[in-house]
Amino acid sequence: MRLNLKVPFAEKDEAKKLGARWDAGRKIWYVEGKEDLAPFSRWSPTPHDASADDGRTPKSASAKNQDSSGKVQVGSHYVEHPRVCDCPPWEVCDKCRATALSSRV
Repeated sequence: MRLNLKVPFAEKDEAKKLGARWDAGRKIWYVEGKEDLAPFSRWSPTPHDASADDGRTPKSASAKNQDSSGKVQVGSHYVEHPRVCDCPPWEVCDKCRATALSSRV
């Protein structure tokens, strides 16, 4: 069974000597297949830490831009342009060429 650990950077060498391994994909230290987990108890996450974030789900940029009410925060100079056609926003057709932000086509 795998146990994720909360190892501070300053203590990583000590954890490694005891047999902890680094998961580069999840960016977290862990132990696996150890009978005695007592040496790792000081780095064992609390139940709150395990339920809040297990290292597998990084927050996206859009999640960081939302406050607790769920409303997306935008810059003070944000202007929403009305759509004049049904083409994808990254393409410019003849109908929307006049309102396009870029003249590249």
